[in-house]
Amino acid sequence: MRISELGRDSGVAVATIKYYLREGLLHEGRRTSATQAQYDESHVARLRLVRALIGVGGLSVAAAREVLEQLDNPPETMHDLLGTAHRSLGPAVDEEVDTTAAEAVLERLGWRVESADRQAVRQLAAALDALEAADFPLSEEAVTTYARAMRELAEGEVSGVPVESREAAVRYLVLGTVLVEPLLLALRRLAQADASARHYGS
Repeated sequence: MRISELGRDSGVAVATIKYYLREGLLHEGRRTSATQAQYDESHVARLRLVRALIGVGGLSVAAAREVLEQLDNPPETMHDLLGTAHRSLGPAVDEEVDTTAAEAVLERLGWRVESADRQAVRQLAAALDALEAADFPLSEEAVTTYARAMRELAEGEVSGVPVESREAAVRYLVLGTVLVEPLLLALRRLAQADASARHYGS
């Protein structure tokens, strides 16, 4: 198919497709002349994935490119792959942030954290700092309650990694991390709305 047909089938504007091609998010089509190329269903599928990562997933173009590179050329272990997915999420945090409070939380929970997970540790530290700065610190009990809920969720997710193929496992880990996070936030807000209606509604 030509690029105009690719745009029609994928629902992505031709100008956006050209931008994704320049940014390396979409692989080149098969050249038929100096100015023309042919595309196929693999391009349609890739475009839908890119749109999901940037749209629902909320990733920057650079972060989406990193995720796609890991999908195309995954590291040796699934754990390293998960670390790559994690690094693409959440705000950038100053590497000099004091992680003492975050380390204390992790030690209390008995959670294993490796060097690949340091960005998430810094994000936890920054979140705890923001709570303190707003004079809204959480008690140890509250943090532990959140952590236990997340641990149960994570156990189910990690144990659900498909084993029939490495490709399926890679896709599950990366997309399950990047694209499910907005779902979790939406469900939390809806659960709060439901709980509020039950407690305080008429």
